[in-house]
Amino acid sequence: MAGNSRLTVAVHALCWLALAERHGHTGLSSDQIAASLESNPVAVRRALGPLRTAGLVTAGKGPGGGWSLRVEAARISLADVYAAVEPGAVFALHPHPPRPDCPVGHGIAPVLEDVYENVGQAVIGELARHTIAGVLDTLLEQHPLPMPWAGVPVPRP
Repeated sequence: MAGNSRLTVAVHALCWLALAERHGHTGLSSDQIAASLESNPVAVRRALGPLRTAGLVTAGKGPGGGWSLRVEAARISLADVYAAVEPGAVFALHPHPPRPDCPVGHGIAPVLEDVYENVGQAVIGELARHTIAGVLDTLLEQHPLPMPWAGVPVPRP
């Protein structure tokens, strides 16, 4: 079973916005973010929509607009991002109730609810320990690009 990548895409986009901000850019277009993701601008807008709803990013209109962080990167935890893009429980129970007269079907839901609740708390706890700024700092330190920073036009003076 494949996992979904909404959290990864959102963290990538937020790190890209934070890096652009560090280099003096006030906003990036969906095209610029899509280039980093090797994606398309529509997918970027779809990915950033929940982050805008959560108040983590803002989207300006017109020339000089674009996406930018609304909250300082050091104050955005991965748990915040997860809550925005993955609302609900980490795991779900059956899509329909199992057979109640089955020895397993009778009691599986309450047992798994407890397990899943603990897993969810562990996931959120670990994600809360990391921020967008921290992820960006770690990736720049551990995996520096072997060429000058590129991908976003130089800011106008």
